[in-house]
Amino acid sequence: MAILQLVVFILVCGILSLRLESVTSRRIIGNETDRLSLFEFKSRMNDPNGALGSWNDSIHFCNWAGVTCGHRHQRVISLHLRGKGLGGNISPFIGNLSFLHVLDIANNSLHGGIPQEIGNLIRIQHLEFDNNTFQGELPTSMSNCTFLRMVGFSNNNLVGKIPVEFTSLSRLEIISMNSNGFRGDIPASFGNMSFLQVISFSGNGLQGRIPNSLSQLTKLYWLSLSSNKLYGIENLVDLNLLSMEEKFLKGNIPSTVAKLSKLHENRLSGQIPSSIGNLTLLFDLSLEFNNFNLTIPSSLGNCQQLQFLALEYNNL
Repeated sequence: MAILQLVVFILVCGILSLRLESVTSRRIIGNETDRLSLFEFKSRMNDPNGALGSWNDSIHFCNWAGVTCGHRHQRVISLHLRGKGLGGNISPFIGNLSFLHVLDIANNSLHGGIPQEIGNLIRIQHLEFDNNTFQGELPTSMSNCTFLRMVGFSNNNLVGKIPVEFTSLSRLEIISMNSNGFRGDIPASFGNMSFLQVISFSGNGLQGRIPNSLSQLTKLYWLSLSSNKLYGIENLVDLNLLSMEEKFLKGNIPSTVAKLSKLHENRLSGQIPSSIGNLTLLFDLSLEFNNFNLTIPSSLGNCQQLQFLALEYNNL
Protein backbone atom coordinates (compact mmCIF):
# COMPACT_ATOMS: atom_id res chain seq x y z
CA MET A 1 0.00 0.00 0.00
CA ALA A 2 2.81 2.35 0.94
CA ILE A 3 4.52 1.59 -2.37
CA LEU A 4 1.31 2.41 -4.28
CA GLN A 5 0.93 5.72 -2.46
CA LEU A 6 4.55 6.55 -3.26
CA VAL A 7 3.98 5.79 -6.95
CA VAL A 8 0.85 7.98 -7.01
CA PHE A 9 2.73 10.80 -5.27
CA ILE A 10 5.57 10.62 -7.79
CA LEU A 11 3.11 10.66 -10.71
CA VAL A 12 1.24 13.69 -9.32
CA CYS A 13 4.50 15.55 -8.74
CA GLY A 14 5.57 14.72 -12.28
CA ILE A 15 2.33 16.02 -13.78
CA LEU A 16 2.49 19.23 -11.73
CA SER A 17 6.11 19.70 -12.75
CA LEU A 18 5.22 19.30 -16.42
CA ARG A 19 2.38 21.80 -16.12
CA LEU A 20 4.61 24.28 -14.34
CA GLU A 21 7.27 23.87 -17.00
CA SER A 22 4.61 24.36 -19.68
CA VAL A 23 3.32 27.58 -18.09
CA THR A 24 6.86 28.85 -17.56
CA SER A 25 7.75 27.98 -21.14
CA ARG A 26 4.73 29.88 -22.47
CA ARG A 27 5.66 32.92 -20.40
CA ILE A 28 9.25 32.83 -21.65
CA ILE A 29 8.09 32.51 -25.26
CA GLY A 30 5.57 35.33 -24.79
CA ASN A 31 8.11 37.60 -23.15
CA GLU A 32 10.63 36.91 -25.90
CA THR A 33 8.00 37.69 -28.53
CA ASP A 34 7.36 41.08 -26.93
CA ARG A 35 11.08 41.85 -26.60
CA LEU A 36 11.78 41.02 -30.25
CA SER A 37 8.71 42.97 -31.40
CA LEU A 38 9.91 46.06 -29.56
CA PHE A 39 13.36 45.71 -31.13
CA GLU A 40 11.71 45.46 -34.56
CA PHE A 41 9.69 48.59 -33.74
CA LYS A 42 12.89 50.41 -32.76
CA SER A 43 14.69 49.28 -35.92
CA ARG A 44 12.20 51.26 -38.05
CA MET A 45 12.59 54.45 -36.01
CA ASN A 46 14.68 57.56 -36.48
CA ASP A 47 15.36 58.71 -32.94
CA PRO A 48 17.29 62.00 -32.94
CA ASN A 49 16.39 62.76 -29.32
CA GLY A 50 17.42 59.38 -27.95
CA ALA A 51 13.94 58.59 -26.66
CA LEU A 52 14.59 54.89 -27.20
CA GLY A 53 18.09 54.94 -25.74
CA SER A 54 17.12 52.58 -22.94
CA TRP A 55 15.82 50.00 -25.41
CA ASN A 56 18.67 47.50 -25.09
CA ASP A 57 19.39 44.27 -23.28
CA SER A 58 21.15 45.92 -20.36
CA ILE A 59 17.76 46.08 -18.61
CA HIS A 60 14.52 44.14 -18.92
CA PHE A 61 12.25 45.50 -21.65
CA CYS A 62 9.53 46.19 -19.07
CA ASN A 63 11.81 48.95 -17.76
CA TRP A 64 12.38 50.58 -21.15
CA ALA A 65 11.22 54.17 -21.59
CA GLY A 66 7.59 54.36 -22.65
CA VAL A 67 6.93 50.66 -22.00
CA THR A 68 4.55 49.37 -19.33
CA CYS A 69 4.09 45.67 -18.56
CA GLY A 70 1.45 43.81 -16.62
CA HIS A 71 2.49 42.77 -13.12
CA ARG A 72 1.31 39.18 -13.40
CA HIS A 73 2.54 38.09 -16.82
CA GLN A 74 5.28 40.64 -17.67
CA ARG A 75 3.78 41.29 -21.10
CA VAL A 76 3.67 44.74 -22.70
CA ILE A 77 0.29 46.38 -22.02
CA SER A 78 1.02 49.97 -23.05
CA LEU A 79 3.42 51.85 -25.28
CA HIS A 80 3.50 55.62 -24.64
CA LEU A 81 5.79 57.45 -27.07
CA ARG A 82 3.81 60.64 -27.61
CA GLY A 83 5.82 63.65 -28.73
CA LYS A 84 9.25 62.00 -28.65
CA GLY A 85 10.47 63.38 -31.98
CA LEU A 86 10.41 59.97 -33.63
CA GLY A 87 10.53 59.49 -37.39
CA GLY A 88 10.25 56.36 -39.50
CA ASN A 89 7.40 53.92 -39.99
CA ILE A 90 5.54 51.27 -38.03
CA SER A 91 6.85 47.72 -38.12
CA PRO A 92 4.25 45.03 -38.87
CA PHE A 93 5.69 43.21 -35.83
CA ILE A 94 3.67 45.64 -33.72
CA GLY A 95 0.86 43.13 -34.15
CA ASN A 96 2.77 40.60 -32.03
CA LEU A 97 2.29 42.69 -28.88
CA SER A 98 -0.85 40.70 -28.23
CA PHE A 99 -1.43 42.00 -24.67
CA LEU A 100 -1.23 45.67 -25.70
CA HIS A 101 -4.02 47.89 -24.35
CA VAL A 102 -2.67 51.34 -25.21
CA LEU A 103 -0.60 52.46 -28.21
CA ASP A 104 0.12 56.19 -28.14
CA ILE A 105 2.54 57.42 -30.80
CA ALA A 106 0.88 60.78 -31.43
CA ASN A 107 2.75 64.03 -32.09
CA ASN A 108 5.77 62.56 -33.87
CA SER A 109 6.97 62.55 -37.49
CA LEU A 110 6.01 59.01 -38.38
CA HIS A 111 5.04 58.18 -41.95
CA GLY A 112 4.13 55.30 -44.23
CA GLY A 113 1.09 53.08 -44.02
CA ILE A 114 -0.60 51.70 -40.96
CA PRO A 115 0.08 47.95 -41.13
CA GLN A 116 -2.76 45.45 -41.37
CA GLU A 117 -1.17 43.63 -38.44
CA ILE A 118 -2.61 46.30 -36.17
CA GLY A 119 -5.74 44.16 -36.33
CA ASN A 120 -3.93 41.46 -34.33
CA LEU A 121 -4.06 43.68 -31.23
CA ILE A 122 -7.26 42.11 -29.99
CA ARG A 123 -6.91 43.61 -26.49
CA ILE A 124 -6.17 47.17 -27.63
CA GLN A 125 -8.37 49.89 -26.14
CA HIS A 126 -6.64 53.14 -27.13
CA LEU A 127 -4.99 53.89 -30.48
CA GLU A 128 -3.54 57.39 -30.74
CA PHE A 129 -1.76 58.17 -34.02
CA ASP A 130 -2.64 61.89 -34.28
CA ASN A 131 -0.29 64.53 -35.67
CA ASN A 132 2.00 62.42 -37.82
CA THR A 133 2.17 61.98 -41.61
CA PHE A 134 0.74 58.49 -42.00
CA GLN A 135 -0.47 57.71 -45.52
CA GLY A 136 -2.76 55.29 -47.30
CA GLU A 137 -6.03 53.80 -46.16
CA LEU A 138 -7.01 52.64 -42.72
CA PRO A 139 -6.63 48.86 -42.40
CA THR A 140 -9.99 47.10 -42.32
CA SER A 141 -8.39 44.55 -39.97
CA MET A 142 -8.97 47.06 -37.18
CA SER A 143 -12.48 45.66 -37.00
CA ASN A 144 -10.90 42.79 -35.04
CA CYS A 145 -9.99 45.20 -32.24
CA THR A 146 -13.37 44.92 -30.59
CA PHE A 147 -12.22 46.34 -27.23
CA LEU A 148 -11.28 49.70 -28.77
CA ARG A 149 -12.68 52.67 -26.91
CA MET A 150 -10.68 55.53 -28.41
CA VAL A 151 -9.25 55.99 -31.92
CA GLY A 152 -7.24 59.04 -32.94
CA PHE A 153 -5.89 59.55 -36.47
CA SER A 154 -6.28 63.33 -36.82
CA ASN A 155 -3.80 65.42 -38.80
CA ASN A 156 -2.28 62.77 -41.03
CA ASN A 157 -2.40 62.10 -44.78
CA LEU A 158 -4.82 59.18 -44.70
CA VAL A 159 -7.18 58.66 -47.63
CA GLY A 160 -10.04 56.49 -48.78
CA LYS A 161 -13.44 55.92 -47.27
CA ILE A 162 -14.23 55.59 -43.61
CA PRO A 163 -14.26 51.79 -43.34
CA VAL A 164 -17.76 50.47 -42.76
CA GLU A 165 -16.03 47.67 -40.86
CA PHE A 166 -15.39 50.16 -38.06
CA THR A 167 -19.02 49.91 -37.08
CA SER A 168 -18.29 46.50 -35.55
CA LEU A 169 -16.30 48.33 -32.85
CA SER A 170 -19.28 48.36 -30.54
CA ARG A 171 -17.36 49.68 -27.49
CA LEU A 172 -15.93 52.72 -29.30
CA GLU A 173 -16.50 56.00 -27.44
CA ILE A 174 -14.27 58.49 -29.26
CA ILE A 175 -13.28 58.57 -32.92
CA SER A 176 -11.19 61.49 -34.14
CA MET A 177 -9.99 61.62 -37.75
CA ASN A 178 -9.80 65.35 -38.52
CA SER A 179 -7.63 66.82 -41.28
CA ASN A 180 -7.01 63.87 -43.54
CA GLY A 181 -8.15 63.05 -47.06
CA PHE A 182 -11.12 60.81 -46.36
CA ARG A 183 -13.83 60.74 -49.03
CA GLY A 184 -17.31 59.35 -49.44
CA ASP A 185 -20.09 59.39 -46.89
CA ILE A 186 -20.46 58.61 -43.22
CA PRO A 187 -21.67 55.00 -42.94
CA ALA A 188 -25.24 54.87 -41.65
CA SER A 189 -24.27 51.92 -39.47
CA PHE A 190 -22.38 54.35 -37.22
CA GLY A 191 -25.77 54.82 -35.62
CA ASN A 192 -25.44 51.33 -34.13
CA MET A 193 -22.32 52.25 -32.14
CA SER A 194 -24.28 53.02 -29.02
CA PHE A 195 -21.32 54.06 -26.82
CA LEU A 196 -20.09 56.82 -29.15
CA GLN A 197 -19.65 60.15 -27.37
CA VAL A 198 -17.38 62.04 -29.77
CA ILE A 199 -17.26 61.94 -33.58
CA SER A 200 -14.75 64.32 -35.13
CA PHE A 201 -14.28 64.17 -38.91
CA SER A 202 -13.56 67.84 -39.72
CA GLY A 203 -11.26 68.79 -42.56
CA ASN A 204 -11.82 65.91 -44.95
CA GLY A 205 -13.70 65.46 -48.22
CA LEU A 206 -16.79 63.75 -46.86
CA GLN A 207 -20.04 64.44 -48.65
CA GLY A 208 -23.70 63.53 -48.67
CA ARG A 209 -26.37 63.47 -46.00
CA ILE A 210 -25.49 63.10 -42.37
CA PRO A 211 -27.07 59.75 -41.49
CA ASN A 212 -30.32 60.07 -39.57
CA SER A 213 -29.15 57.03 -37.62
CA LEU A 214 -26.74 59.26 -35.67
CA SER A 215 -29.78 60.54 -33.79
CA GLN A 216 -29.91 57.10 -32.12
CA LEU A 217 -26.60 57.76 -30.37
CA THR A 218 -27.93 58.83 -27.00
CA LYS A 219 -24.44 59.30 -25.52
CA LEU A 220 -23.15 61.45 -28.40
CA TYR A 221 -22.46 65.01 -27.26
CA TRP A 222 -19.76 66.24 -29.67
CA LEU A 223 -20.06 66.08 -33.45
CA SER A 224 -17.48 67.95 -35.50
CA LEU A 225 -17.93 67.75 -39.27
CA SER A 226 -16.67 71.13 -40.47
CA SER A 227 -14.87 71.55 -43.80
CA ASN A 228 -16.73 68.74 -45.51
CA LYS A 229 -19.67 68.76 -47.94
CA LEU A 230 -22.38 67.37 -45.74
CA TYR A 231 -25.98 68.30 -45.12
CA GLY A 232 -28.91 67.34 -42.93
CA ILE A 233 -28.95 68.06 -39.20
CA GLU A 234 -32.68 67.78 -38.62
CA ASN A 235 -32.52 64.82 -36.24
CA LEU A 236 -29.37 65.73 -34.33
CA VAL A 237 -30.93 67.48 -31.37
CA ASP A 238 -29.09 66.24 -28.27
CA LEU A 239 -25.56 67.49 -28.86
CA ASN A 240 -23.51 69.77 -26.62
CA LEU A 241 -21.47 70.93 -29.58
CA LEU A 242 -22.12 70.64 -33.29
CA SER A 243 -19.33 72.17 -35.34
CA MET A 244 -20.03 72.39 -39.06
CA GLU A 245 -18.36 75.56 -40.22
CA GLU A 246 -16.96 76.56 -43.59
CA LYS A 247 -20.16 77.01 -45.59
CA PHE A 248 -20.88 73.38 -46.38
CA LEU A 249 -23.91 72.70 -44.21
CA LYS A 250 -27.31 73.30 -45.78
CA GLY A 251 -30.76 73.30 -44.24
CA ASN A 252 -32.68 74.65 -41.26
CA ILE A 253 -31.93 74.51 -37.59
CA PRO A 254 -34.53 72.05 -36.27
CA SER A 255 -37.24 73.58 -34.08
CA THR A 256 -36.55 70.84 -31.52
CA VAL A 257 -32.96 71.97 -31.08
CA ALA A 258 -31.82 71.23 -27.53
CA LYS A 259 -28.09 71.71 -26.94
CA LEU A 260 -26.51 72.95 -30.16
CA SER A 261 -23.89 75.58 -29.44
CA LYS A 262 -21.92 76.29 -32.58
CA LEU A 263 -23.21 76.66 -36.10
CA HIS A 264 -21.51 79.30 -38.21
CA GLU A 265 -20.47 80.02 -41.77
CA ASN A 266 -22.88 77.60 -43.39
CA ARG A 267 -25.73 77.70 -45.86
CA LEU A 268 -28.40 77.59 -43.19
CA SER A 269 -31.65 79.30 -43.98
CA GLY A 270 -35.10 79.93 -42.58
CA GLN A 271 -35.61 81.41 -39.16
CA ILE A 272 -33.90 80.97 -35.84
CA PRO A 273 -36.33 78.85 -33.79
CA SER A 274 -37.72 80.25 -30.55
CA SER A 275 -36.72 76.99 -28.87
CA ILE A 276 -33.17 78.30 -28.91
CA GLY A 277 -34.17 79.94 -25.64
CA ASN A 278 -34.16 76.50 -24.05
CA LEU A 279 -30.36 76.45 -24.27
CA THR A 280 -29.93 77.83 -20.77
CA LEU A 281 -26.32 76.60 -20.53
CA LEU A 282 -25.33 77.98 -23.94
CA PHE A 283 -22.22 80.17 -23.80
CA ASP A 284 -21.16 80.42 -27.46
CA LEU A 285 -23.65 80.90 -30.29
CA SER A 286 -22.05 81.48 -33.68
CA LEU A 287 -24.53 81.71 -36.55
CA GLU A 288 -22.87 84.35 -38.71
CA PHE A 289 -22.58 84.17 -42.50
CA ASN A 290 -25.84 82.29 -43.08
CA ASN A 291 -29.19 83.14 -44.63
CA PHE A 292 -31.42 83.56 -41.60
CA ASN A 293 -34.28 85.98 -41.95
CA LEU A 294 -37.02 87.58 -39.88
CA THR A 295 -36.22 88.55 -36.29
CA ILE A 296 -34.01 87.43 -33.46
CA PRO A 297 -36.31 85.47 -31.10
CA SER A 298 -36.91 87.17 -27.76
CA SER A 299 -36.42 83.77 -26.09
CA LEU A 300 -32.69 84.25 -26.62
CA GLY A 301 -32.84 86.38 -23.49
CA ASN A 302 -33.27 83.16 -21.49
CA CYS A 303 -29.69 82.17 -22.29
CA GLN A 304 -28.19 83.76 -19.19
CA GLN A 305 -24.83 82.02 -19.63
CA LEU A 306 -24.31 83.35 -23.16
CA GLN A 307 -20.93 85.06 -23.46
CA PHE A 308 -20.38 85.14 -27.23
CA LEU A 309 -23.06 85.86 -29.82
CA ALA A 310 -22.33 86.22 -33.53
CA LEU A 311 -25.26 86.80 -35.90
CA GLU A 312 -23.78 89.20 -38.44
CA TYR A 313 -24.13 88.78 -42.20
CA ASN A 314 -27.64 87.33 -42.19
CA ASN A 315 -30.97 88.77 -43.25
CA LEU A 316 -32.14 89.59 -39.75
